[in-house]
Amino acid sequence: MYGKAIELFLVNGSADSLTTAELSNWNGKAIKIPRIEISGCDRDDIKGVGVYFLICQEDDGTDSVYIGEAENVLDRLSQHLRDYQSGKENYYWNTAVVFVGRDLNKALIRYLENRFVEIAKECGRYSILTKNTYKNTVLKEAQIATMEEFIDNVKVLINTLGYKVLVPVPKATDDTIYLYCKGTESNAKGFVSTGGFTVLTGSKISAHTVRSLETRGKTYYNLRNTLIKENVIKDGVFQRDYEFSAPLAASAVILGRTSNGNVDWKTENGTKLKDL
Repeated sequence: MYGKAIELFLVNGSADSLTTAELSNWNGKAIKIPRIEISGCDRDDIKGVGVYFLICQEDDGTDSVYIGEAENVLDRLSQHLRDYQSGKENYYWNTAVVFVGRDLNKALIRYLENRFVEIAKECGRYSILTKNTYKNTVLKEAQIATMEEFIDNVKVLINTLGYKVLVPVPKATDDTIYLYCKGTESNAKGFVSTGGFTVLTGSKISAHTVRSLETRGKTYYNLRNTLIKENVIKDGVFQRDYEFSAPLAASAVILGRTSNGNVDWKTENGTKLKDL
């Protein structure tokens, strides 16, 4: 991998407002725009052909995203706002991340939308709100190669803007130190990772939760229920690797109670995480 130069421009002088991001030697552009700025936006670049990600951040600590495509992205974002007001959409997004390119057309953005949905599902970090995509878009071999390069650049930019929707869950390496969290009914294995703490496939959670988790640890209680609903956890067992934001979030979900992750996660010989 080579280093990459990214130009970030805070259009209104604030990181919380409209932001553009561009990679050197690439004709695409990322535009991050808050929901509240859509109605007053009249930029030509956001009116172009492109794909977009609507970022929804839930109160239980989980994230969801709607991935779409449009020949005029700004018009489509405005339609999303109208659909929410009329009750046709029941999810609330607070940020849109748009990707436009000089040579994009309807066939290409349909291909991109489908690929982004596939990649986001494989990564498993966000719940995917997109229901249908065009799975059989016919492109020339050269066009597919160009779009796959476009996808690689989008992965870099959307992660740089703070959204890991297209970032795979970290994998263990030869140097990884494995940690274990065990309870009366639970037995889990994981490791400290870039974004927090990753619990491995096959880890078992407790069958029950204590009352204090629903009160003092409500965020983790809701997160546990969401992971079960999304089938990340099925029949009490993790069906795939999952990265939590912190060790204590992982141990609370596994043990079914409030937890000190620095103490409850231990190496095979009993060394606590805090002592590593």
